[in-house]
Amino acid sequence: MIEFIPILFFLIVCLVLMAGYPVALSLTGVSLGFAAIGTLSGVFDTAYISLIPNRIYGLLINQNLFAVPLFVFMGTMLERSRIAEDLLKNMAIVLGKFPGGLGISVIIVGMLLAASTGIVGATVVTMGILSLPTMMKAGYKPSLACGTLCATGTLGQIIPPSICLVLLGEVISNAYQQSQLNAGVFAPDFVSIGDLFAGAIIPGLLLVIAYAIYMFVIAMVKPSHAPPMVIDELDEGTNVFTALLKGLLPPVLLMVAVLGSILLGIATPTEAASVGAVGAMILALIKRALTLTVLHSVSIETMRVTSMVYLILVGATIFSSVFRGFGGDVLIEELLMNLPGGVVSATLVVMLLIFFLGFILDFIEITFMVVPLVGPILLAMGVDPIWLGVMIAVNLQTSFLTPPFGFSLFYLRSVAPAEIKTSEIYRGVIPFVVMQLALLLLLALQPALATWLPSVL
Repeated sequence: MIEFIPILFFLIVCLVLMAGYPVALSLTGVSLGFAAIGTLSGVFDTAYISLIPNRIYGLLINQNLFAVPLFVFMGTMLERSRIAEDLLKNMAIVLGKFPGGLGISVIIVGMLLAASTGIVGATVVTMGILSLPTMMKAGYKPSLACGTLCATGTLGQIIPPSICLVLLGEVISNAYQQSQLNAGVFAPDFVSIGDLFAGAIIPGLLLVIAYAIYMFVIAMVKPSHAPPMVIDELDEGTNVFTALLKGLLPPVLLMVAVLGSILLGIATPTEAASVGAVGAMILALIKRALTLTVLHSVSIETMRVTSMVYLILVGATIFSSVFRGFGGDVLIEELLMNLPGGVVSATLVVMLLIFFLGFILDFIEITFMVVPLVGPILLAMGVDPIWLGVMIAVNLQTSFLTPPFGFSLFYLRSVAPAEIKTSEIYRGVIPFVVMQLALLLLLALQPALATWLPSVL
């Protein structure tokens, strides 16, 4: 009976989170409560509690995690200084006259905005406010418009540089080192956040291309669902080249500078994130959108998101320490190792677990609660760390988009007009979910899609 305490512990944590209590406080409170009961009943070693302060201190001085507030600042600055809005307007001028052109513009803008923030809720809400009224006015079918916005909002899970990949890269790196140390390799190889960024580029671009092709095919087969946009008279005289230069070039150059410096080894993720933060301020200054009010609101939002992330990290650290104190890591290892089918079955079970947890937990909780527990076991079984990281990112992205519980659907529902039915939002995302499942299958069959570019770089 004692060996099943970790499962009961995990289930109660999930139930408390589903009840709506704050994530960080739920993880901490339930964990310490179980630790106290376990100590009193003699089934828990208090040495695991004494390790917690050092582990939390290690989080707070982790150089890689310093990239989080900088990336948040960059994305929020691009949003609050109306750079994203200008980008959408100029892309609509370039592509809007073509069937499905506005939808493809939204996908491109969503890709850039998602990559710069990596926070699904922020991207979906921002794109919903900016793009949904324009798409509805242009005559787009509501389900198609909503599906496109929900799907592009989740791209921040897979397209670098994003907070999701920064956090996931840090955890995968630690798990990889742990798996090697457990195997007796005392000079372990390292997997960097930059490696995961490189591994995510090709799958991310494949997904964006698939979205754009789907939009183009719908526009060709059913023109009434994605009609050409009527350009305002004010914008008709705008040169296409000028629109591209003003709208697309600045944010693309910023992304290339940030991502390129990481991939080429010129800068660490934290250093590149600082370049991105300063670059976003310079863009806002050039567009005359950088005011003290904007800077203040961006700083407050950055502090809010960063505080949330670090509090969850602290809660997840306490959770994992207590979980291991009850022998949870040993239980999971035995369960996965003894599955018929070996590494394939173990990976499939972990992916299904992460997919369903994505209905009730955000990517930060899953990254720091679940991945440290299952990651070392899968990596010890021979799974490639970069491939595993990319698979988890795409899996979470699919989970956040899948009806009826996907986070992305609820975020769009919160800003969508009342006349758009929830069923239309659900119906609209189904083709995009199918595309993401197809990408997962493709990655499973062709791991080189994730591992080739990091090996070259």
